Amino acid sequence: MSLEKLQPANPRDVNVYSPYYQGRKRNALPLAISLYQMGNLEGLRKIEGGESIPFVASWNVSSLPADLTRCRLQFDGNAELSYELTLANFEFVDFLIDVLFNFKSARIADFSQGFYRRLLRLDD
Repeated sequence: MSLEKLQPANPRDVNVYSPYYQGRKRNALPLAISLYQMGNLEGLRKIEGGESIPFVASWNVSSLPADLTRCRLQFDGNAELSYELTLANFEFVDFLIDVLFNFKSARIADFSQGFYRRLLRLDD
C-alpha cells in the first residue's frame, strides 16, 4: 500500500502512544500508527552521488508503546544486505513519523539518518 493512501489509525490505538510525542509529531501519530500496524514498508535509500537502493523493512506489531519491536531491513533483495534492530515501540514509531515527514517533502519512503545510525550501531 502506498503511503499516500494511508488512513489514520483508530483513536484508541493512537491515544496509548500520544504521551510520548509533542507538537507536529503528535499530529502525525495517527498515520504513523497506521503505518506501524501494517508491519512492513518498501522504500528507497537515497545515496548521495549514486543510485537509490530499494529496501524492504518488516517488523513485529504490538499495541503497547514500551514493548520491543524487532525491525529487519533487507536492501536490494539481497539476503547478505540484511540488518536487524530491536528498540521500544514508541522509539520505532518516532522513526516512522520521520518516514512520513520525509515522504511528504521528498515523495520517497525512506528512514532518517538517525535510524540508519542506530541500525548500523554507529552511535554505540
